Amino acid sequence: MRTHLLAITFALAAPLAAHAQSADLVLCDRVAADPSDPDKPADVRGVAEIAASDVATAIKFCKQAASSSRRAMFALGRAYAANRQTAEAIAAWRKAADKGSSAAMVELGVAYGNGSGVTKDEAQARKLFERAAQAGNPRGVSNLAALGSAGGVAPADPAQARALLGKAAETNAEAQYQLGLMLSEGDGGAKDDVAARALFEKAAAQNHPGALERMGAFAQEGRGGAKDKDAAKAYYERAAALGDEDAKKALERIRCPYAIKDKQGKLVTTLCF
Repeated sequence: MRTHLLAITFALAAPLAAHAQSADLVLCDRVAADPSDPDKPADVRGVAEIAASDVATAIKFCKQAASSSRRAMFALGRAYAANRQTAEAIAAWRKAADKGSSAAMVELGVAYGNGSGVTKDEAQARKLFERAAQAGNPRGVSNLAALGSAGGVAPADPAQARALLGKAAETNAEAQYQLGLMLSEGDGGAKDDVAARALFEKAAAQNHPGALERMGAFAQEGRGGAKDKDAAKAYYERAAALGDEDAKKALERIRCPYAIKDKQGKLVTTLCF
């Protein structure tokens, strides 16, 4: 459940300790809140990355607010990470996770998955993502699904992962994309190209590179809906502009559709238009 921060009017009298504590959290939120943190109040925008000029401010005020706020403890971990203090970041995230911060669970899971600051342990990463997913964190759900699809430690129950993704996909583009992949491949349940295409379309509208590439493929092949080569090319171009390598290859195949091969089947050249 999201906690809601009461607005502070500095002109109004308030107990000094409560005022100072609330001000610390407000300043921590302003420079270090994560936009994807479910604990974040709706009126706090958050920052995708903490600006270098704000790191010292973030560490100071998030540290002061962290004793009474798991959100601030999580943000303190972000500030330490931005300052390349990996050990301190891990410690802060552990404390926040112990207090129930699903966002901190996700960051710890990423650290274990990458071996960043801790010994690489995909099984531990999965456990953390599962805890975050059970708490309803969209990144926890999508990272859990991605861990399995990337050839790592697969979710213990694909059907459960699919159900969790269904909840997260209501608001999260990555979850929409991951659920779309499961539906298109029949993982964890029945294959459904129509539903997969609808999910890819939602995520593509939010400029998710993978979803844009999948929409290009579905439009090109007529999977789950109408076949539209012009729309496919447009989707591929948007995905390629965002760095998606599969989309770049698809565009090249559209540009050079004919392959000339020798008797052994080896590619000699392509005909491009």
